[in-house]
Amino acid sequence: MRKNRVLPLREIIIVPQPRRPFNAAMDLIDSHCHFEKFHQRGQVGAIIARAAELGVNRFINIGTSMDDWALYRDLARKHLGKLFWTAGLHPCHVEEDWRDHVTALSTYWTDDPAPVALGEIGLDNFHLPKYPDEAAEVKKRQADAFRAQLDMAFQFDAPIVVHSRNAFDETMAILEEKQFPGEKVVFHCFAEGPEEMKRLYAYGGRASFTGIVTYKSAENVRQAVIEQGIERIMVETDAPYLAPVPHRGKECEPGYTRYTAEKCAELLGLSLEDFATRATANTEAFFGLK
Repeated sequence: MRKNRVLPLREIIIVPQPRRPFNAAMDLIDSHCHFEKFHQRGQVGAIIARAAELGVNRFINIGTSMDDWALYRDLARKHLGKLFWTAGLHPCHVEEDWRDHVTALSTYWTDDPAPVALGEIGLDNFHLPKYPDEAAEVKKRQADAFRAQLDMAFQFDAPIVVHSRNAFDETMAILEEKQFPGEKVVFHCFAEGPEEMKRLYAYGGRASFTGIVTYKSAENVRQAVIEQGIERIMVETDAPYLAPVPHRGKECEPGYTRYTAEKCAELLGLSLEDFATRATANTEAFFGLK
């Protein structure tokens, strides 16, 4: 019987397995990004093309102030069916004249295409002034502007994109006070833990996750992903901020939604394809995308 010949080490050939194309069967949506800087640099087309290579094909530009509402409307017109937009007064843009800005905000709901949500709105306790009296004044303005925009969302039957930074309990208290319907609420860039997620989920709301879920220090956020599960989850980049691993520390692009989706799929024990199908359907339903 012939013995098997042992190949010398130099004769052993390792045949690499073909890598699966990044965009195979993918149709992800970046549910929260900001194209303003990309537009200013003339990069919108390139950003969209690079995202498509990663399987990310639609994008929701989130308005934060009068400085970007018209821009995002115009981009949605130019890239119909690919770029969508929202309008809202971000808490960090709530100044003494905020009422004038909210009044102006109401006029955008007659535009074509109309915003798919009102946001981002909410509370931010991270960027408060140093002195307590000034901080208290800013917090009151933010809360008043939040309530006014919730009234507007009722008026237009619009879902809302919530910005809540270091203010989860206060944000939830206002939503509950106004009895705003939970199914129309998404907390974007969710950075809380599983206990907060339980409260949000019980309210009927949902969370959207960014690249933070890939950071070593964010175990609480990963546990929140698991606590929410697949039924309502959405993914986003918040580009140009919060680039996920393996691009952490660099400018974030909307295509990097892919990496957040991969991590969330892993946490939920799903294939990337199954996760993408569910997350995309969730996003379409929440924002009423056509």
